[in-house]
Amino acid sequence: MDRKQRAVLITVLLGVFMGALDITIVAPAFPVLEEAFGASTRDMSWALTVYVLVNIVSMPLMARLSDIYGRRAIYTLDVILFGAGSLLAASAPDLGVFLVGRGIQAAGAGGIFPVANAVIGDTFPPERRGFALGIVGALWGVAAIVGPLLGVIILAVAGWAWIFAINFPIALIVMWLSFRNLPIAREEEPPAFDWLGMVVLDILLVSFTYGVNQLDGENLIGSLNAVWPFLAFSAVLLPIFWRIEHRAEDPVVKPALFSRRQIVLANILSGTAGLGEAGIFFLPTLAGLALGLGERSAGLMIMPLAATMFVGMPGVGRLLDRVGSRIVLMFGGLATSLGMIMLGTIAASTSVFILSTVIVGLGLSSLLGAPTRYIAVNEADPEDRGAALAIIGVFNSIGIALGSALAGAVVTSVGGGLTGFHQAYLFVGAIGFIAGLLGALLKSREEERAMIEARETADSTEPEEPTGRTEPEFAPSIEVE
Repeated sequence: MDRKQRAVLITVLLGVFMGALDITIVAPAFPVLEEAFGASTRDMSWALTVYVLVNIVSMPLMARLSDIYGRRAIYTLDVILFGAGSLLAASAPDLGVFLVGRGIQAAGAGGIFPVANAVIGDTFPPERRGFALGIVGALWGVAAIVGPLLGVIILAVAGWAWIFAINFPIALIVMWLSFRNLPIAREEEPPAFDWLGMVVLDILLVSFTYGVNQLDGENLIGSLNAVWPFLAFSAVLLPIFWRIEHRAEDPVVKPALFSRRQIVLANILSGTAGLGEAGIFFLPTLAGLALGLGERSAGLMIMPLAATMFVGMPGVGRLLDRVGSRIVLMFGGLATSLGMIMLGTIAASTSVFILSTVIVGLGLSSLLGAPTRYIAVNEADPEDRGAALAIIGVFNSIGIALGSALAGAVVTSVGGGLTGFHQAYLFVGAIGFIAGLLGALLKSREEERAMIEARETADSTEPEEPTGRTEPEFAPSIEVE
């Protein structure tokens, strides 16, 4: 890895860590925020709902803008939005202003992760992309898991406002690094942006995500009766969006992306991984019931999984470079399945529980983050990488929301308690097994390499300006030893 690549990697890692941390760091502050704003628990739930909805809308918008106007410009914009939203949330005098701040934060965070991964695809050669994507994925996963613990510490030391205010100086540093280190890579003559397609896609995603997010695992049928119009509306919009994209001069999501089996499988696997990822959120509750632990001790039982993912994801990235996505994703699905089934059957002692979470951590390291994004980076054309990565992220977010609702429904369907959670983990284990089977349908490493080599050969022999896209340019980078 040369100095330029190290500087780029450090820049995107800092931004990704900042964005990922804020997803969960706010959770411990909810009771304090309720008191500060005089809000009910129901009112405060909008802090999560607004963040989820704006985040999922922002992903395809920011990623596509980065394809057209350049990674540096849009990544910097995302960081500015995140910093400004953090400052507004920290200084909010009431819940309304706080929700606006959280929405602005989500708009920035939604773009940071897919654009960061697109930067990796533009900057690193094929034989190093897996490793770089693995590091990004590791930092994202660990930041999201340790966020609540850090939130508790900040609350105890400095108060709730600093949970958000601390982002502002970090955002300034990331902005400065972005201007120095990130490639420009933009269209010389950008085509007319597909605003109609983007608006329809945003409405579709908001409608579907809101419907799924409002499903109550403890009363699935009753909540489904309340939200089915949102789900039905999104289903009606899907063929309309598809027709718009077929007619658009420069579509937000090129239909050709879905003609490639590898990308279609990556999207399905990303959603399936999200369904499995939902099982992480119930681990402390399961630990409390199965091992008789108190709330604080049960919460710490997630740490072996977090440590495994932190170590495992960069290792998985190296494996991607060596053996390809098929073997990695097959292993990920099957290991996740084994660990979840162990949690649902034999994890009645601390040692077995920890072993089970370590196996789950190894499995999720091979499912989440790098592997599916590795496929998108390699399969999509450079001018479509951002959009392809955003779709991967959207599928994952939807999978997490669906998984949480379905797992909750399984728990209540058998009367709750330890038996209910055991059944839920068996259900998640079955999903992991399906992911392993789907991984077997991917290209072999030899097929992946042949495709990459064919694309590089075509890129090197075609005329320089058939698309009007400039080559990636870099500003003078800082030295990173």
